[in-house]
Amino acid sequence: MSAELRWTDAEDIAIALLEKFPEQNPLEVRFTDLHRYVTELPPFVDDPKASNEAKLEAIQMAWYEEWQDQQS
Repeated sequence: MSAELRWTDAEDIAIALLEKFPEQNPLEVRFTDLHRYVTELPPFVDDPKASNEAKLEAIQMAWYEEWQDQQS
């Protein structure tokens, strides 16, 4: 994982979210909450206003894949 996280680092953000919220099903997280979760990660340095639905969806899907792997 890189030292700093940006909106385009979907995989690294997904891993960080999985570590912080291991029991949370990512598909049950609203985008407004996901946005907050991401921007509150300590290594996140990007502009909070630079997100969009596509970036949040990419993060959510990456997080979901990581979460599914953990459930197995």
